Amino acid sequence: MRNKLVLLAAVLCLVLAAPLAWAGERLDKIMKDKVLRVGTPGDYRPFAMLENGAYAGFDVDLIQMMARDLGVEVQFVATTWPKLMDDFKADKYDVALGGVTRSVARVAQSEFLPGYAPFGKVALIRAADKGKFTTPESLNQPEVRVIKNPGGTNEKYVLDNLTKATVSTHEKNAEIPGLIAEGKGDVMITETYEALLYAQKDPRLFAAFVDNPLTPANTLGFMIQSDDPDFVRMMDFLWVTRELRGEMTANQAKWLK
Repeated sequence: MRNKLVLLAAVLCLVLAAPLAWAGERLDKIMKDKVLRVGTPGDYRPFAMLENGAYAGFDVDLIQMMARDLGVEVQFVATTWPKLMDDFKADKYDVALGGVTRSVARVAQSEFLPGYAPFGKVALIRAADKGKFTTPESLNQPEVRVIKNPGGTNEKYVLDNLTKATVSTHEKNAEIPGLIAEGKGDVMITETYEALLYAQKDPRLFAAFVDNPLTPANTLGFMIQSDDPDFVRMMDFLWVTRELRGEMTANQAKWLK
């Protein structure tokens, strides 16, 4: 009987200890490999943009700071907006960023760090058309040429709300503002910060509906894998540390003017 009790106690200890061992698997691997895998489409200014073979932007600076505190290197993994969630679910990266909108569909399949950069959907148009596009209804007309990039929430807005407009798809999000400026399209649906940035850079462009966005307010976020509570807790700690040190505010001043 004594031997049976000892054996039973040993089995219970193993069962109780198992979740704790499994819980830290992702974080343990990151710390062992010294690599944090970060997925991004790299085409969304000012959050993450691939230029001349290097990534830059608000999100890029933040994740580099977090990785530095963790003592690991960032390994960027290229993805696209249509493949963002599929690649995430296939475990091709630990974190997804680069202007990722926090949405019900995404939150249901992942964890998110605290939201940042409050925004609404707006329209990037030519400055010459400021008087033409003043209401949501004015965008949704057969003669209005809307250019969208595939796979994200901007495309969803276009497909759900601009059903009467003439809609085309352009694969490279960063090229669409130039197409609008050149008159090859009339409207690009995007978020507040991206529209303002392109309008500041190119006087031919104008960010419409900034003061009264087309959608309710939302925030962007870092989407992180949810299979390891230790990893989630560590990433949240690293994020809060940025705020406590004032690095978040400094980064906003640099990128989100």
